[in-house]
Amino acid sequence: MANTIKCKNCGTVIDVAEELAHDIKESVGLEERRKARVEIDKYLDEIKALREKDETREIEMKKKLLEDREKIKEEERQRIEDEHKLKDLENFKKMQDVLKANEELKRKLEQGSQQTQGESLELTLEEELKKEFPQDTISEVKKGVKGADLLQEVVDKLNRNCGTIIWESKNAKWSDIWISKLKEDQRQAKADLAVLVSVNLSEDLKQKGMGFKNGVWICNPSNFILLAMSLRFNLVNIYHEKQNGVNVDEKMKVLYEYLTGNEFKLRVEGIVESFSILQDDIEREKRWFSSKWARQEKEIRKVIDHTHGMYGDLQGVTGRALPEIKSLELKNENE
Repeated sequence: MANTIKCKNCGTVIDVAEELAHDIKESVGLEERRKARVEIDKYLDEIKALREKDETREIEMKKKLLEDREKIKEEERQRIEDEHKLKDLENFKKMQDVLKANEELKRKLEQGSQQTQGESLELTLEEELKKEFPQDTISEVKKGVKGADLLQEVVDKLNRNCGTIIWESKNAKWSDIWISKLKEDQRQAKADLAVLVSVNLSEDLKQKGMGFKNGVWICNPSNFILLAMSLRFNLVNIYHEKQNGVNVDEKMKVLYEYLTGNEFKLRVEGIVESFSILQDDIEREKRWFSSKWARQEKEIRKVIDHTHGMYGDLQGVTGRALPEIKSLELKNENE
């Protein structure tokens, strides 16, 4: 047959058409498998690329989530920090308000304390002046009314008005303005003398405790009674001097009645008794040294009061006719 051939080596008859068909079939199968493998590899590469892309996307998403988480944490931290700052500012403001209120309260308490102490000093002045000079008229200037604290109308034993002393008390840091104000109050009240009693004195008066400055007498609380006695004695003496030469016969009559009356007798007895008590106190000084001073001061005061009283009474009646006793006269401030 034309479609067959014989093998030279083995003598086998081979069908050429069949072998060609087989070879063609083999070739076609290999090509298909190659194409299929190429397609499979392509699909595998695409799958791999997709997987890598998914992994990359997942990593990016995780990274973004982490970044978002950090951002949220940072925002939360900033929010908490801002809240703390706001609370700190609020607490600081509250603390400042409390401190300010505390300072204001402290200032008001100090002002109230100074005002209370000033009122206490004023009451002390009034009580002591009334106690030492019961015959005088001591009047208080009402609160809210412009003027000094007290007005003392000096009255002698014959119930005659000999002059006026205006009193002002201060318990605060010294100020020279007080002097000018008191002088204005003195002019308004038409007082003869003005006295400023202050717990704190100016530097030039601290050591002495008393002095005369710009027309105003100034002293500390421990010296105001002694100053009052001296100023009062001076006012009475000046008043009596002005009355010299007027109604001499009437004065002689008054003097006679005074010298022969019970009041003069009591004065002399008071002086003798005071000196006797004083002498006894001095004799007992070694035994009762600690208790003697109070009694001695009281009796000395009584001696001074009786002596000044008697001398003033006599001067009021006789004027310059009575011999001058320098130790009982008010010394000139320039001497």
